This record gives sequence, structure tokens and C-alpha cells, in this order.
Amino acid sequence: MMQALLIANCVFNAFFSFTAITLNIVTIIALRKPLTIPRALKILLLSLAVSDLGVGLLVQPLYITRLVMMIKENTQTRYFDITLNSFYATGTFLSYATFFGVVALTADRFLALHLHLRYQELVTHKRVVAVVISIWILSAIPMLLFIWIPNAAKIISVPVDSVCYLTTAFFYFKIYLAVRHHSNQNHVLQAQLSQNNEGDMTNAARQRKAAVGTFYVYLVFLICYLPSTYLWIIYISAGPSTMLFQFGLYTNTLIYLNSSLNPLIYSWKMRHVRHAILEILRNILSHPHQ
Repeated sequence: MMQALLIANCVFNAFFSFTAITLNIVTIIALRKPLTIPRALKILLLSLAVSDLGVGLLVQPLYITRLVMMIKENTQTRYFDITLNSFYATGTFLSYATFFGVVALTADRFLALHLHLRYQELVTHKRVVAVVISIWILSAIPMLLFIWIPNAAKIISVPVDSVCYLTTAFFYFKIYLAVRHHSNQNHVLQAQLSQNNEGDMTNAARQRKAAVGTFYVYLVFLICYLPSTYLWIIYISAGPSTMLFQFGLYTNTLIYLNSSLNPLIYSWKMRHVRHAILEILRNILSHPHQ
């Protein structure tokens, strides 16, 4: 039974590692093109795509290596310890980079809908870049804690995760109220449109579409990350068990699946990103040998 679970997770992660690498590379290239999406949103999506690419390039291969060594019952070696520690360190670092990236993405859409015309003035390029740098620095802290003080890393993970979950839930609740309010306003303004009102409504519609698109990123993120958080709470309170380990194999794989799903969501819900990605793919397919 255990062997079958290990083999199944090896297969899943090998496939999703390939899709995460391929889809996120194409997404990064697409996001670097001139697109008619807010600059702050583009920078935050780029940061998220880089962390997802790192999962496919580093974390999943290390996870597969760990599982293969367990299948071969080759766990009492120094190489296995190095692989395990490298897996936990990079996994912690990149998972939190994604986690904090989703929180920043949510906060950005919240500000875009609530600040209106002041958004461009307050959410500047330099400030967004500073936020992204802060995200990566903050993500390194849990990794360093895991390396130096493993017990401390285990203790702080649940409260930090809980704060992030609650923060994003609060932001999206406020976004929902703002979108509903703007929709009601638009119905009233349609009867008395001026040219300026039409421009304001177009901008508001664009912001709503971006908010809805990032909401799907958040929703899939919850589906992929929450099971692991719940399992970790059970592990801390009840201690290790074979059943928890078995479920943990799949909750880890579900987290890594998120890195393959995010680019698909960008393509599905963000028209300009989708067109840029399709153009890149057409160029690759039409010039396969160049």
C-alpha cells in the first residue's frame, strides 16, 4: 500500500513538475511583454510566476528524489538527509513566497477598487517592487528558522498561515462589496452617461475583471493549501502517524499542483495575458527548429 502511494506521488509530481516549468516560463515571457493590465498587477503576477517556476524546477524534483529513496528503502544515508533538508528548505521558502504573493495580489486588487483615481498615485512602481522584495525576504525567514531552529519554525507556521488566510478572506469580502456597489452605480449612470463617466466606467469594469481574475487565483490557492495546513495542525496536536504521513503525501502534491494551475488561471481569466501566451505558443509551434 505504502509503495503504491509513493509511486503514484512520484508520477504525479514528475508530470506536474514539467507543466509547472513549461507553463510558468511561457507566462513569465508573456508578462514581460507590453500588456494593458495595471503595472503593479503585472509585477505581482511575475513574482508569483517566478515562485511557481521555482517549485517546478527545485521543490518537485527534490520531492521525487526523496520518494524514490523511500521506495528503495535507502533512507539511512547522508545523501537522503541532504535531500530531505534541501527539500524542506526550498519548499518552505517557495511556498511562503507564493503564500505572501497571493496576499499581496489580494491587497493590490483591494486598493485598486477602493482608491480609484488615487491608486496610480499611491501604488507606484517603486513601492510595488519594494513589496515584492519584502515578500522574498520574509519568505526566507521561515526557511532559515527551519534550518537553525526547526521547532520554532513548526510553531510559527500555523499562526502565520492563519493570519494570511484571514487577511485575504477579509480583502476579498471587501472586494465583493465594492464590486457589487460599483455594479449598482453603473446601472444608475448608464441613463446619464457623459464622456468622462464612460471612461470612469470602463476603468472600473477593467478593475473588476482584474479582481475577479485574481479571485480565482486565491480560490485555487485555498483549495491547494488549506488541506496541508489542517493536516499540520493535526500533526502538531496529535503527533505523527502512518495515516497522517499518507495523507501528507497527497497534500504536498496538491500544494505543488497549484504552481501548474496558476498560469492556466491567468490565461483563462485575463484576456491580454491569454493573447500574449497564445502568441508565444504560435511562434514556438510555427518555428520548432529555430
